[in-house]
Amino acid sequence: MTRGNRQQPSPEPSPTRAATVIKRKHHLQQEQPHGGSNSNSRHAKRRRRRIFSESETLTLLPDPPRTLPASNRFERLHSSSTPRGKHRHRKSSARGCNNRQWVLSSRDISTCEDKVVVVSYNILGVENALKHPDLYYKVPPKFLEWDRRKILISEEINHYNASILCFQEVDRFDDLDDLFQNNGFKGVYKARTGEAYDGCAIFWKDELFTLLHQENIEFRSFALRDNVAQLCVLEMIQNQSESELYTEIPTSPPSRGRRLLVGNIHVLFNPNRGDIKLGQVRIFLERAYELSQEWGDIPVVIGGDLNSLPQSAIYQFVASSKLDTHLHDRRKISGQLEYPSQCRGFRFQNENPARCTVLKSIPSPLLYRWSDEELRLATGSGGVTHVQHQLKLSSAYHGVPGSCRTRDNHGEPLATSYHSKFMGTVDYIWHTDELVPVRALETLPIDILRRSGGLPSKKWGSDHLALVCELAFADDDVKGI
Repeated sequence: MTRGNRQQPSPEPSPTRAATVIKRKHHLQQEQPHGGSNSNSRHAKRRRRRIFSESETLTLLPDPPRTLPASNRFERLHSSSTPRGKHRHRKSSARGCNNRQWVLSSRDISTCEDKVVVVSYNILGVENALKHPDLYYKVPPKFLEWDRRKILISEEINHYNASILCFQEVDRFDDLDDLFQNNGFKGVYKARTGEAYDGCAIFWKDELFTLLHQENIEFRSFALRDNVAQLCVLEMIQNQSESELYTEIPTSPPSRGRRLLVGNIHVLFNPNRGDIKLGQVRIFLERAYELSQEWGDIPVVIGGDLNSLPQSAIYQFVASSKLDTHLHDRRKISGQLEYPSQCRGFRFQNENPARCTVLKSIPSPLLYRWSDEELRLATGSGGVTHVQHQLKLSSAYHGVPGSCRTRDNHGEPLATSYHSKFMGTVDYIWHTDELVPVRALETLPIDILRRSGGLPSKKWGSDHLALVCELAFADDDVKGI
């Protein structure tokens, strides 16, 4: 496949203040009346005021993304003189619905200084898109072209001012590596085993972090298919003053920067093999905990496509740290089979209360039987029915209040993926208690997704939406050990 043009368009030069003033004067001179009635004079004054306002709005420039904590490039920008009421009204108007808005946490994080912006993004593997044309029959072929999609993905990431990226379904890592190196990122990649083409990749901003340790998990080693996961230990680079940078002999030992364990996983899709899916998640979380302890009980942040719906048994296992397999049907443990095979619309999870009532009336030991082999894959032992992990994880989106147009009743996005057979949430960002969410980027409302006819689209480069959140170190009074 030919490579696309990687040269990014350079931003237009900012107009100077003098040019702005000249422009305004020019408009005013053109509108000066050369005589006429008083009504014409009043009309000219109104016209001058309107032109002056439009000129001022047109010449305003947005700040760099890092200074806009509540917006990104997909949000329509307004003049600072716009009344607050009108500003909010425009955001909620139909025209502004295509924008993804930042929402702030209700928690007081004013004392938190060290923050990271984390992105988890299933970018749609090129080979996967080619193998499943039935999922994208409504998508114009040009929107599926990789040379186009990779540029969209790169430009999108640039506007998030991201620190850490967790990508899934990566089968053109060299292309991504070239693009993101130009934007100051370094990355590592792990391909799936077997005949699959895609894998996982973690990128980090080179000026912000140093890679201390990296390891991969091949689930084939545990007889759990060909999926893989990644774990990286990153250390934040401490800011130094110019005097410190040019001092030949340090006056004191360098302090250790903050360290962070980043995990990235793409869980098996097959809805019927809940035993394998649960086993993959279990092993991944177990190793993440062990590695966190080995490096001094450091915070953990996890991004990934779990191929499991919110409030499913696998979701509950991640969130609550424990699960009794006998209470769940292996084939429905991820919640995916709640969707019909030819899903053309959106269904909320847990929408069949009658079925739940029937299940609750049955004694738990008689609910579901798992074979010894299924239990061995899920829990690690054929005679064990309970599974647990030791990480205390919270969902980043669950920790930030959101709109009912984009969130379910539990605070998770309504949809992070959309194609002809599925619309729902399977992607997440999780974090331990040492990290607190500062803000999260809302996903797109369901009606907007339906209107697009499917993803990828003219604006979005994947059939998933990127999850983006900013996390702060909760103990900012302790800068390191």
